[in-house]
Amino acid sequence: MGTNTNTNAEYGADQIQILEGLEAVRKRPGMYIGSTSSRGLHHLVYEIVDNSVDEALAGYCDTIEVTILEGDCIRVTDNGRGIPVGINHKSGKPAVEVVFTILHAGGKFGGGGYKVSGGLHGVGASVVNALSDWLEVEIFHEGKVYRQRYERGVSVYPLEMIGECSPGKSGTQVTFCPDGTIFEETVFDYSVLKQRIREMAFLTKGIKICLEDRRDGKEREDVFHYEGGIKEFVCYLNHSKDPLYGDVIYCEGEKDGVYVEVAMQHNESFNDSTYSFVNNITTPEGGTHLAGFRNALTKTFNSYAKANKILKEGEAALSGEDIREGLTAIISVKIEEPQFEGQTKQKLGNSEARGAVDSIVSEQLTYFLEQNPSVAKAICEKSLMAQRAREAARKARDLTRRKTALENTSLPGKLADCSDKDPKNCEIFIVEGDSAGGSAKTARSRATQAILPLRGKILNVEKARLDKIYGNAEIKAMITAFGTGIHEDFDIEKLRYHKIIIMTDADVDGAHISTLMLTFMYRFMPDLIRKGFVYLAKPPLYKVERNKKVWYAYDDIELEQILKEIGRDGNNKIQRYKGLGEMDPEQLWETTMDPETRVLERVIFNEEDASEIDLTFNTLMGDKVEPRREFIEMNAKYVQNLDV
Repeated sequence: MGTNTNTNAEYGADQIQILEGLEAVRKRPGMYIGSTSSRGLHHLVYEIVDNSVDEALAGYCDTIEVTILEGDCIRVTDNGRGIPVGINHKSGKPAVEVVFTILHAGGKFGGGGYKVSGGLHGVGASVVNALSDWLEVEIFHEGKVYRQRYERGVSVYPLEMIGECSPGKSGTQVTFCPDGTIFEETVFDYSVLKQRIREMAFLTKGIKICLEDRRDGKEREDVFHYEGGIKEFVCYLNHSKDPLYGDVIYCEGEKDGVYVEVAMQHNESFNDSTYSFVNNITTPEGGTHLAGFRNALTKTFNSYAKANKILKEGEAALSGEDIREGLTAIISVKIEEPQFEGQTKQKLGNSEARGAVDSIVSEQLTYFLEQNPSVAKAICEKSLMAQRAREAARKARDLTRRKTALENTSLPGKLADCSDKDPKNCEIFIVEGDSAGGSAKTARSRATQAILPLRGKILNVEKARLDKIYGNAEIKAMITAFGTGIHEDFDIEKLRYHKIIIMTDADVDGAHISTLMLTFMYRFMPDLIRKGFVYLAKPPLYKVERNKKVWYAYDDIELEQILKEIGRDGNNKIQRYKGLGEMDPEQLWETTMDPETRVLERVIFNEEDASEIDLTFNTLMGDKVEPRREFIEMNAKYVQNLDV
């Protein structure tokens, strides 16, 4: 585990430092765990698991068990050293009690207990305790078992020895039940925990993390154990892609106190899927470690291409973007005192990380390319093709760039624009097919609602290079209508509508078209989704008529409720809508377009889930059939309203 094994500093009761009290946590939980929504709820689990992972990084723990118990309580058990039970002399309390009752207390501060540590804010156990209805900790240490219980952050009884265990057994077990008066919901989602725990296991090679759900009717279990660490992470992410070469390229080393691990492999797709981590925490906005990696990659491949005459004299150098086409890469650094930039703490700022990653990757990648000329040639040739496609795309792009205000003719001819020019008031409906487009144009509020009908299914961008994308009429119409440009030209300030509403039929074809559009936006205009400008319209599935009164139902449950209320007999006329085209303009307005009565679903994505979202899009829209079949089989049980 590089520099992170068996730190010499003593990990005893006095290595636990006290910085401040707990009072504020229950008053302002969002400051400590981000939110009190489902996301904050799951964050409690990660904080406790992170403590166990820190023991693994220090070389003292190799197995962690995470269990969801009946009643949505969580138990996390590890076989580390066990939190110290001796008295902490600054507080006069056992160290374990200090860890669970005083904010910013732990072996992570002052460099004594741990060399490096994860945990988003280092708040760990005390915050979880403060936000739990109750929490119990058991420690196995030198043949004895100790226990203490807390309720809403306050200890119920002093730390006590409750029994004995085998002398060789050590570790910590934390069981807690989140406080229902603080969290908006207290039901744990197994799949959310599974995704983050799998990621933790990839990032800490050799560790075994078991996840088990013991809730009645939800029983399931997964074990994550990756001896290959981030090399296996790359294989997992490339599962639904065709790798360009067999081996995952792996670089590892330490420089200036920064332990660096990088794994990468190109595939036949056209997207750059690079993910960076610091002390096992994802850094969605990158930072110095990512900059060092990109610099090393560009420099090393250009040097190799020139030295081996793949790039001829006078030819333009390959850009970083060309080299990263179809790349899947994981950059993981471990650093003693990470500094994060920005409000969201999602970008690494340590300058030494840039030099360390650059130096280690440059040296080891150069050696790899010299040892594997066929792999080097394949990557360089793919990069050259990307360079040509980018040049062709640049020429095509000039046609899609929105002209100045004087040249409004550049807007697509089929766009029925709205008269209001303030983007905050404006929305655009992307409508499948001309017939639904015609109804939508008649139904709309002309002042604020624009309609862009698209003919048939747009290009699947997951399987196309940039030049093809710019050449596609339907995509070109969308880019021009939105006004923002795409890729490096993207400018959110130029967005012409603050609601982009995808409106398709409520059937399998409609779902496919929505997915194609979302794939395009996710790959080329991700900020539209990030900033909450993209929505899905939700047309009703049923129209119920009885004695000249009309009700609309958006799913089977709602239909059942309506029929229950109005009675089930021969007077009910039920119509199942197959498509938007079956509605007249009045019905379309009333059910799907009127801001007063419609249902819209906002499309959002969590930055922490980026690798999993990427994998899902590639599984659904990529070339390989087998991973898609597996995905459908695994998720079929969750599908509702499937049209056969």
